[in-house]
Amino acid sequence: MVRHSLAVAWLLTLPLAAQKKDIEVAGNKGWVDSGIVVAAGDTLKLTASGKIAYAAGQEIGPEGADRRWMDLMRTLPLNNSPRGAAIGRIGDSAAVRPFVIGAGRDLRSPIAGRLFLGINQPAGEPATGAFTITVEKTAGIKAEPVDKPLPKITQQMIDSVPRRVEDDAGTPGDRTNFLIVGDEQNVVRAFEDAGWVRVDRDVKSSILRGALGALSRQAYVTLPMSLLRLFGRVQDYGFAQGDPVKVIAARHHFRLWRAPFTAEGRQVWVGAGTHDIGFDRDQRNGKLTHKIDPEVDKEREYIGESLRQTGKVVKTEYLTPGNPVNDAKTAHGGTFRSDGRTLVIYLTPEGGDQSSSFGDLFCSVLRRNPDGGDWGPCGAYLRGEGKTAAALPALPNRYRVLIIPGFFSSCFPESSAFAEGQESLKKMGLTVDLLGMPNDSSEDNAKKIGQFIREQRAKDPRKFIVIGYSKGAPDVQTALAMEGIASGVAAFISVAGASGGSPVADTMPQMAEQYIRQFKLSKCEGDASAGFKSLKREVRQAFLSRYPDPLVPTYSLAAVAEKGNISKSLEKTAMVMAAYDRDNDGQLTRGDATVPGSKVLGVVRSDHFALALPFDKSPDAMIRQSMDKTRFPRAALLEALIRQVVADLDGR
Repeated sequence: MVRHSLAVAWLLTLPLAAQKKDIEVAGNKGWVDSGIVVAAGDTLKLTASGKIAYAAGQEIGPEGADRRWMDLMRTLPLNNSPRGAAIGRIGDSAAVRPFVIGAGRDLRSPIAGRLFLGINQPAGEPATGAFTITVEKTAGIKAEPVDKPLPKITQQMIDSVPRRVEDDAGTPGDRTNFLIVGDEQNVVRAFEDAGWVRVDRDVKSSILRGALGALSRQAYVTLPMSLLRLFGRVQDYGFAQGDPVKVIAARHHFRLWRAPFTAEGRQVWVGAGTHDIGFDRDQRNGKLTHKIDPEVDKEREYIGESLRQTGKVVKTEYLTPGNPVNDAKTAHGGTFRSDGRTLVIYLTPEGGDQSSSFGDLFCSVLRRNPDGGDWGPCGAYLRGEGKTAAALPALPNRYRVLIIPGFFSSCFPESSAFAEGQESLKKMGLTVDLLGMPNDSSEDNAKKIGQFIREQRAKDPRKFIVIGYSKGAPDVQTALAMEGIASGVAAFISVAGASGGSPVADTMPQMAEQYIRQFKLSKCEGDASAGFKSLKREVRQAFLSRYPDPLVPTYSLAAVAEKGNISKSLEKTAMVMAAYDRDNDGQLTRGDATVPGSKVLGVVRSDHFALALPFDKSPDAMIRQSMDKTRFPRAALLEALIRQVVADLDGR
């Protein structure tokens, strides 16, 4: 018996073997059940081969074919992916979000369910031929249950939420039918992961977003929805799902408001969701409007299920407010029915919000003024400026600091990232290195980062606090995942980092070459086209799908450019970015600059360049004129970042 127990214990220490299976997916079939059951946390390695062909005779491999103009009029399971591509999904719920496989993909499943495989093609347009998809499943380590107590939504809170939203005239409309408990960026990211897209707030954004969607061959589902009121103001967010052709008449959608109360310190969001199923006559003015499915509880359930599919929901429950709305009419006269219950969705607590303590530190360091000069109030540089004076003890030198700059770092050698801060930290006794990066892919740059850290640790065993600025952030993430250096990195700080990619790389792929021509940059190193490709959102999102959890303690600081603090060189891209998210720095949205699972340090008031690059001190007059809003207390920012992370590491 003892010998048997020892043998079992020994076997449990061995790596888990992968389950491997080849599945044929014929072009004239729909979804194929692989017969493979996936648990949350399991790793899937998917590779596809073979050819299919449509009536026109074009042969297509599993990576699919670019969608041409007529293809934009087709309804596909994955509207933003190539036609004919190999795709997959986990589970068979109507709310499941498919994912693209292409020629190959690795991912870790966020949920449990059966794996289905298919082809990204219209239901009524089958192809000849077939793909063979090889699936290798490796069992993941069972996730530990959330050990933090969840906040409680009380009956008093539910009763304080108005039962219906209103139009500008005060006419009652849709009922409020769900609540979400979670920080803003976590809520937004969860809905985006679930396949929802943010809806344009106005016609101008709609036209711009539609043009960009056509240019990138992407289906357009973000037509504006009317502005309605709750808590005395219009919605903070609108989200939708729909087919590119049918979206005008039919789409899932909801509006979201930040509640005027919190649940034990966590943000609460109130939503009102309905499903447009066609057109109707607006009884207020006789004009054409959308008709909603009168069974509005179906949309409440669809929204909740779509979030559960992301693996980010830790708990759901139903509460019924006093005087619930069961039968009523919408603002335009249509009827709807409900059981009156409100769905409460609790998102899994993520890394944590450290913006308050970081604000205290930054403002305290700024008052000490390592940059010199007159900087005025701290609130000019940081959203939610610090309220409490923070102690500023001597910084220990048990960590080394490594800065990985972003795109074009080799093009501006005289404008080194955090130049002022590097010198300031060195005077304080810290070891600081900046490793310049060529304009190459994140994979190529990751090799350089890995080599540098390994060589340096052979001379000095101290671990690094690594700061990745702009494209430097995904370069660092790739190095941590692929170069085996995590044991030598104490922490990773993403500063305006392109973790989630950039719409600029998707919609304006010529931007890199444009900057090089505009500023006559002859010193640039690397392949700008390869580097820019690494910033495409689909590339970065695929990476995050494969490596969903930070490999070392990770922190994120985003930037948001506001009127009066954005340089001329970024004005056009900021206008484009605003069609995706008003909170952007001219190159990245706030959400894309936040590493999933990281501790959030807050938002600085700055464009993408100003918080790191001293262009205001450039010897080139053209650069100073184009980068005319880049004066920023960078030494104070860098010192505050290091102080915050060291204190957090020491407190673990």
